[in-house]
Order: sequence, then structure tokens, then C-alpha cells
Amino acid sequence: MPKQKRDYQQEYANESKQRRKFRAQRNKARRYMIAKGEAKVGDGKDVGHKKAMSRGGKTTPGNLMMQSAAANRSFARTSTRKMKSETSKREKKRAK
Repeated sequence: MPKQKRDYQQEYANESKQRRKFRAQRNKARRYMIAKGEAKVGDGKDVGHKKAMSRGGKTTPGNLMMQSAAANRSFARTSTRKMKSETSKREKKRAK
């Protein structure tokens, strides 16, 4: 089965206001870290929020940190896709 090309314009048009707001905040955080010199374009790392945006965290300098993509995206989720904990399994093991 051939892969179909994604229609990004259509995805953007159908995006909810909340999702659009979060994406804008993530882009702002990335631009800030690049300007600060902690991130580079194509470095394969994510800008993580110490307190997640979904839990009321803001995109402020004190709430941002650079993480590997695996560490930033490895949070346990509930059946409704909300985070169970702000601490990933990898971070819990490290803390012991």
C-alpha cells in the first residue's frame, strides 16, 4: 500500500484552538532556546517544559529545558491520553 502524502494545510485548518495555541508555545520555546544557544536546528533534541503545558506550565525561561526526544516523549498516559505523572519511567529509575 503506497503512502499518501500528508495534507498539512488541511490538518492546520482542522486544528483546534487549544492545539494551535500549544503548538505556537512549543515553537516559541524552541526559538528561545536557539537564540540562547542551547539548541541548534536539526540537533534531534526537544525543548521540554519542567511543568507540562497540559498541566498549566508556561513557556517561560525558568520552565524550559533541553531533553532528548525519547526522554521528552516517554510519559505514561491514561486512556484519555492525559499524563499520569510528570516524571518519566527513565527519570524515576535514575532517582532511585
